[in-house]
Amino acid sequence: MYLLGIDIGTSSIKVAVVDVATQKCVATTQFPEEETEIKTVKPGWAEQNPKDWWANAQQAILNLNASGKYDPKEIKAIGIAYQMHGLVVVDKNQQVLRDSIIWCDSRSVALGETAFEAIGQEKCLEHLLNSPGNFTASKLAWVKANEPEIYQQIDKIMLPGDYIAMKLTGNITTSIPALSEGIFWDFKNDNLSADLMSHYGFAEDLIPTIKPLFAVHGEVNAIVAQELGLMEGIPVSYKSGDQPNNALSLNVLKPGEVAATAGTSGVIYGVSDSLTFDPQSRVNTFAHVTYSPSKKHTGVLLCINGTGSMYRWAKAQFAADLSYPALNALAATAPVGSKGLRVLPFGNGAERMLNNKYTSAQLLGIDLNVHRREDIFRAVQEGIACAFRYGLDIMRENGMKPTVIRAGRANLFLSDLFAQTFVNVTGVPVELYENDGSVGAALGAGIGSGVFKNAEAAFTQQEVIKYLEPTDTETYEAIYADWKALLDKALQENEYAAGLHRTD
Repeated sequence: MYLLGIDIGTSSIKVAVVDVATQKCVATTQFPEEETEIKTVKPGWAEQNPKDWWANAQQAILNLNASGKYDPKEIKAIGIAYQMHGLVVVDKNQQVLRDSIIWCDSRSVALGETAFEAIGQEKCLEHLLNSPGNFTASKLAWVKANEPEIYQQIDKIMLPGDYIAMKLTGNITTSIPALSEGIFWDFKNDNLSADLMSHYGFAEDLIPTIKPLFAVHGEVNAIVAQELGLMEGIPVSYKSGDQPNNALSLNVLKPGEVAATAGTSGVIYGVSDSLTFDPQSRVNTFAHVTYSPSKKHTGVLLCINGTGSMYRWAKAQFAADLSYPALNALAATAPVGSKGLRVLPFGNGAERMLNNKYTSAQLLGIDLNVHRREDIFRAVQEGIACAFRYGLDIMRENGMKPTVIRAGRANLFLSDLFAQTFVNVTGVPVELYENDGSVGAALGAGIGSGVFKNAEAAFTQQEVIKYLEPTDTETYEAIYADWKALLDKALQENEYAAGLHRTD
């Protein structure tokens, strides 16, 4: 008996098949091999075509089926993880009306700030646990204000994973965690936020049917089943944003447990049992996968837009000929501190942890007689680790104080250098696991379909593959202090350039 997990990432679609008996991945692949383009029509904008996600997901599943490592007819449930906060809009015929405005798009920041003031900052934070910011609801408000002819045709709004589930089953559903990540959910009243819907002028019938996250959201229809070599009627029994799903894949289910990931974006995600919020909305709180009105488990999320995207850019500019493993090995030949070279990895849209400021990415301290490309790549990894530390300190201000962080051995955590630098800069030990987002989605499907009796039962065979403890903390503390001073200076210069800094 097998479970299929689909992870709708920004760079590619990854799929995995998990054996229920062993809880282990028996086959995995991703498609396309080249990283998917993010359309940037204007600075700060970011879009992708949902039809491409579906085409790539289908091809990935077909490629995996062709591996011969399992019988596709033995797949009993499907789970979906997806890049969070994206907006997908469809008409009554379930046809996509425009490209998806994805998570790192910054165009709706001003609309979110206006809503924050109009609804009331205190009320927003107490009920929504966040400022509306540039989340899904504000993205929809941008479409309403700027593309009224499209807005008038919208029948339902969705997140990226909802769209893939719709293509598999023909059903459109949502859940409390999904609505919370779009900033549609009122945590105090446990219902759709009347204040936000009223402020933006949204009709409630735009919102799909609300179902539990672990539930049957639809069944694979006959046409899709035939095209993909699957059995008709397989339930899609789990849908989650990639970061709560990453936490699930690492068995981060209880208050106080913390997960991290460093893909296109970088995230630290901690589980809480209280409706906590950051007064400045620099970190965000959403309903966790285990949230219920009686067990209000929330996920406190720190997001850094420019992690893997920063590393990818550096590779493309300075070492396009190298694979990522070769790049990591090259970076490890540079000395600690990268000979004074520093990187601010903030060139992928407005950063929430920087109060929605856009500072641009910066490579600082270049000495043309000293620095080589290995120094650049180590500086990028150190800069990303410092960005994680900066965000973790904000989480600590808000009561999240992890004693260990769990991470999957994927993306930047495939680099031994980065993993140890992350530990040294943050001062927190890390446990590494083999699971990734697509495996987590598959296990989630097993929970939602009843194959596993509960969430804990899906992780009885999970093992730590590596444990990392901080070393040489004094050296890395000095590197971080230098990095933070450069960031503070960049933020001040950004304020001045924007005309926000005043001197009398």
